[in-house]
Amino acid sequence: MKLILQRFPQLTLNQLYQILALRNQVFVVEQNCPYQDIDHRDEGAFHLFLEEEGKIIGYLRIIPHKADFSAVSIGRFCVASGYRDRKLGRDIFYYILDYIDKRWKSEEIFISAQKYLKTFYLSFGFLPVSEVYEEDGIPHLDMKRIIKN
Repeated sequence: MKLILQRFPQLTLNQLYQILALRNQVFVVEQNCPYQDIDHRDEGAFHLFLEEEGKIIGYLRIIPHKADFSAVSIGRFCVASGYRDRKLGRDIFYYILDYIDKRWKSEEIFISAQKYLKTFYLSFGFLPVSEVYEEDGIPHLDMKRIIKN
């Protein structure tokens, strides 16, 4: 099992296909939520994925602060359903926070979190900065974390 961090142009067609398939499976099919996943933010993003025997089983993307947001943004965080009992999401998240802490000092990290994951993100130092709101029929809240130097 290995974690791979790449910019969009570095992704192979197979990796991109697997990433989009995983995001579709989790966010569209499992959550029964038709939404526009292809939002043209992928091209400027960093893509972190967990690969096991050539299969992508976990993923998230990082959008640098100057791209679309006033802070570094983490999104599309998911783990394939057959792997969630292994707590791989924590490993992925620890890795990316360490990477961001070292790369973008004195910045904030922003996430639009699904409400049911609030406790998970609190455990990583994220704090709510909005009330709960509905996005694509799913309760969300905005959360931020200050990167420590």
